[in-house]
Amino acid sequence: MKIMPCPLNGPRNISEFACSGEVAEMPEPNRTGDEDWADFIWMSNNTAGVVREWWCHVPTNYWFIAERDTVTDEILKTYPAGKVFTARRDFQGRDEGP
Repeated sequence: MKIMPCPLNGPRNISEFACSGEVAEMPEPNRTGDEDWADFIWMSNNTAGVVREWWCHVPTNYWFIAERDTVTDEILKTYPAGKVFTARRDFQGRDEGP
């Protein structure tokens, strides 16, 4: 059984978690075109080695970041997202045209 150390709930069976991909810098919401948004949402680096990923503990819907070695599939470290993301982004409505 593989164990994931959840920052909120402690060590849990990996089956309780869902991975949602690599942590990436979000483009500027009000100045980004559709192609850049599509790249941000759908493309990933697919790095062989240590990556930072979004993970969710599904029973509690708690989102956090894990550092995982993609070669060995070893989870190296987990921590709350607030340790990386300290500021909020302002999402104003994009102009849709006339």
